[in-house]
Amino acid sequence: MLDSSFNPDYNHLLTLNLRKANMHKLFSLTVAALFIAANLSFAQESKSTKKLLVITESKGFVHGVVKRPKPEELCLVEKSLIALGKSSGMFEAVVTQDSRTAITAENLQKYDAVFFYTTGELPLSDVQKADLLQYIKSGKGFSGSHCATDTFYKWPEYGNMIGAYFDGHPWHEKIKVKVEDKNHPATKHLGDSFEITDEIYQFKGPYDRKNLNILLSMDTTAVKKEGKRADKDYALAWTKEYGKGRVFYTAFGHRDEVWADERFQKLMLGGLGYVMGLNDGSGKTGEKKQ
Repeated sequence: MLDSSFNPDYNHLLTLNLRKANMHKLFSLTVAALFIAANLSFAQESKSTKKLLVITESKGFVHGVVKRPKPEELCLVEKSLIALGKSSGMFEAVVTQDSRTAITAENLQKYDAVFFYTTGELPLSDVQKADLLQYIKSGKGFSGSHCATDTFYKWPEYGNMIGAYFDGHPWHEKIKVKVEDKNHPATKHLGDSFEITDEIYQFKGPYDRKNLNILLSMDTTAVKKEGKRADKDYALAWTKEYGKGRVFYTAFGHRDEVWADERFQKLMLGGLGYVMGLNDGSGKTGEKKQ
């Protein structure tokens, strides 16, 4: 038998086959590495996505924006926050109208922030109320829109946490809004002022602008009707700190079209980003504003 080691054509073919095999192996390893990297990236992205617990329960007046057409259909506020979370990539919104089940120490740990569009005395036990406050104080976030201040009048510490209680709505018209904090991510897109039509709240204690970082307020020179406050101080959005946690509230959100307004959506995203620690917005009081 002829020894193949003396056959130059055979050796050349063997070399080519070995090179092809090595290239195929290298290609397979590269594809595998890219697949692993992609999956790790997806896992990290999924892990980093914030979760927002949205509660739209009403034990007082039921606003149209939180009425579910059918039990299995979501209301406008729920749909809007789910869509905002997805389109921004900032958070996943989990919605419920059952605060008693949702607000427990164990369940709250699944979320980075809680959002209220609520009215009246929600059916929470004293333990659940303490759990919610401790959750926020520990470094989590709380946000509310419109009637979140029309909630828990019999629980004073809730008022201290959110910053005020609802005291009527003298105006339901187009108003001029002053932007008091132009640097906050929630309001930097709004300029010096803007006009909007919505139901406009006034607030009572514990409201005190010295304890809040006021973002927006009503320009009282642009409305004819007088409110209750002698100081004519009608804040419409603010941030604050609560323990190690962050709080954002806006009085807007009564009308359907407000939820579709891009300016309001950006306000909400900036505020929610603040309470979830996703931006450098401030909740400190007494800071110089431009």
